[in-house]
Amino acid sequence: MRRTSYQQGSLKLAERRKGKVWEFRWREVQIDGSIRRKNIVIGSLEEFPNESTAQAAVDALRLEINQQTPQQLIKSISLETLVNHYRQYELPDIFNKTKPGPDTADEDRKSYATQVTYEGYLKKWIVPRWGACRLTDVRAVEVEKWLKTLCFKKTGIALARGSKAKIRNIMSALYSHAIRWEWADKNPITSVRQSAKREKTPDVLTAEEIVAILAELPNPLRTMIELDAFTGLRRGELIGLRWEDVDFEQLILHVRRSVVAMVEGAPKTEASKKDVPLDAQTAESLFAWRQTCAYPASDDWVFASPAMKGKQPYWPGTQWRYYGKPALKRAQVTKHVNYHTFRHTFGTLLNANGENPKVVQELLRHASLKVTTDVYMQAVSPQKREAQSKLVNMVLKKVASK
Repeated sequence: MRRTSYQQGSLKLAERRKGKVWEFRWREVQIDGSIRRKNIVIGSLEEFPNESTAQAAVDALRLEINQQTPQQLIKSISLETLVNHYRQYELPDIFNKTKPGPDTADEDRKSYATQVTYEGYLKKWIVPRWGACRLTDVRAVEVEKWLKTLCFKKTGIALARGSKAKIRNIMSALYSHAIRWEWADKNPITSVRQSAKREKTPDVLTAEEIVAILAELPNPLRTMIELDAFTGLRRGELIGLRWEDVDFEQLILHVRRSVVAMVEGAPKTEASKKDVPLDAQTAESLFAWRQTCAYPASDDWVFASPAMKGKQPYWPGTQWRYYGKPALKRAQVTKHVNYHTFRHTFGTLLNANGENPKVVQELLRHASLKVTTDVYMQAVSPQKREAQSKLVNMVLKKVASK
């Protein structure tokens, strides 16, 4: 027997030994057509301090229990309901408020960093504007117009194209999720035009600027930045290193984890897990840091925080804010610099040295060569001038020989 109406169920605050909890009750149709009453505890009053937050938590569950409901009724659900179901299946660590381990990732599971990013865009931009809309009410033209108006409220500065493109892509992923679960027939976001082209080329440091910055940095940030600049490690991979990951004999770094918001997870992609060569001079700096740091044991973090008694690494953002930015001023470097700047610089300087693009891709551990060449391999001015001069000399020589 099939249901003929969309079942909302009932949400009530119930008393338990450990305190008040939110209990959700509904009816389930059995194979023989009989009805069975069911209930489940959604969470405590501490987790969901009011009914509206508890109702949002059961939205995804309502979709589950209404699988027998005619599809035209399911399609009248709001985008916020879809978002909550998407969180349950695609952002499980965010939805369940759990912290994944380094071995929890698989090819279909988004990394914790990606889940955090998606949740940020959902909460700040997508749900406030589109959450109350039914799935069928969202139109491509309206979304496109909305994206053009996005800006930060405090400053009035327009959102970057890359961020707008990310919002578009997440909305598209929501509708793909709805189609997979047969709650929508089409994805209106596929028709939304939004460029992801950079409005400003990221700053890249010269060799002289790197040396000047390193000279002004105290440890542990100096060793962190040296390692970043000469290996191209991502920030999460950098602070996710343990001493057991450093092979001083073979001069190799084993990238086994990434730490984002102090949550330990797997590296970004399968390609990211590849070993990284360690230059002898960089290894010497790393070895010297091990001799002086408070936590040199093999299972200790390479950049363990004494304030946390070695149980977690330093917060990289805090280190850069307190020591990195002042160092830039002392080094008279006026460019916009952060951890990722050193990764960009690593790729660009390798390219300037004439390295094979495939080698650069392997060192940066990109899954795609296109990302390496399009994003990380900028041509520096001397390189451009040299290429131009070669062309001019070639042409003039041919003209002179005639």
